[in-house]
Amino acid sequence: MQKLYSAANLQEAHLIKGMLSVAGIEVRIFNEHLQGGLGELPFSEVYPELWLEDEADAARARRILADYERPAFSRANQHCRSCGEESPGAFEICWCCGKPL
Repeated sequence: MQKLYSAANLQEAHLIKGMLSVAGIEVRIFNEHLQGGLGELPFSEVYPELWLEDEADAARARRILADYERPAFSRANQHCRSCGEESPGAFEICWCCGKPL
């Protein structure tokens, strides 16, 4: 087994585990129940950790993590050609009229 990632919280650990599982990469979450000990234990020791079952998956898993950590592309707001309303750049459909942007 090889340590892959220290998650900020348990929700993030399970999110990443699910992403890796979809790619066929099996991981285990350690420190899953230690967050209640925060304060008694050093904070760096209670973060949930993801460990790879098979070290041969390390390169693929790190690529998936790199995509996860990459900030989302942010485009400028766009105006709908149908109704003229402004929608965030990441939208593909107008929030107001439902037409494609």
